[in-house]
Amino acid sequence: MRNGDYEYYEDDATGWSAFIAGALIGAGVALLFAPQTGSELRGMLRNYASRAKDEAMEKGRAAWDTAVERGREYYEQGQEAVQEAGRTAKEYAQSGKEALREARESSHNRG
Repeated sequence: MRNGDYEYYEDDATGWSAFIAGALIGAGVALLFAPQTGSELRGMLRNYASRAKDEAMEKGRAAWDTAVERGREYYEQGQEAVQEAGRTAKEYAQSGKEALREARESSHNRG
């Protein structure tokens, strides 16, 4: 479907499902016509699976490290914000005390 100059799909899940189904069918056909023997093919598949697992683990570790680092940054920013709010509240309370003291002095001087 077209909307102006941009194409968009109403259901991305259908597109991904079709892609994955096509990839699986293609892999199956490739296995049927592979020139390797069964044991060679199993060895290749084991190596591929091992590499894929290692890559997934590494990406998972990297994502975890990134999440932990961002968490630390957000925590530190939160601490700074709380400290700044505390300072601001103290300054506000002090200015209120001073204004009250000045009002009392002003009323005593008039009376």
